Amino acid sequence: MTEKGYEIKEGTIVINRELTNLDIFLKDFIDILKKYFDYLVVSGFVSISTGRVRGTEDIDVLVEVNDNAKFMRMFEELLEKDFWCYQADEPKEAYEYVKKLNNIRFARKNELFPNIEFVPINVSKKAKYYEFTRPQKIRVDEFEFKIPPIEFEILYKEIVLAGKKDIEDARHLRIVYKDEIDESKIEDFASQFQVE
Repeated sequence: MTEKGYEIKEGTIVINRELTNLDIFLKDFIDILKKYFDYLVVSGFVSISTGRVRGTEDIDVLVEVNDNAKFMRMFEELLEKDFWCYQADEPKEAYEYVKKLNNIRFARKNELFPNIEFVPINVSKKAKYYEFTRPQKIRVDEFEFKIPPIEFEILYKEIVLAGKKDIEDARHLRIVYKDEIDESKIEDFASQFQVE
């Protein structure tokens, strides 16, 4: 491991730290989700996973839900593994939100926070779908998951979200990954925000 606290191994960002309770919460959720659907972890958790110290109540996960039956089975397994959904107790009811591309939230039973913001997407969500189809693997300890390209995440926070916390997240990513950032990708990604 380098002095940076991370290294790139075969295209995967490898972070030198132990898992936190928040990491374990996400891992438990992703271990179920990935059996059914592809996903991408986005927004604040990308910065947090790479060393930014700040609190968060939710972790945003993009999901392309393209199969009703799979969604039902995933929902049931989440319930069996001690998660609950804010919007619905039954999978059919939850699917009514998801098929309209409305977000739903999952937390551990008897808890509100942290929670997963389950963000259903399809090709109509152009910028989100663009990042979804260009995942970057990251590994913290034994937990490997997918995030957007760092350049995309930086721009999304600077241009689209643009809140104080988002600008600070983007600054953190620019500093941590200064040796990895590809400026040509930044120009390419910036064009995607014009179409959404």
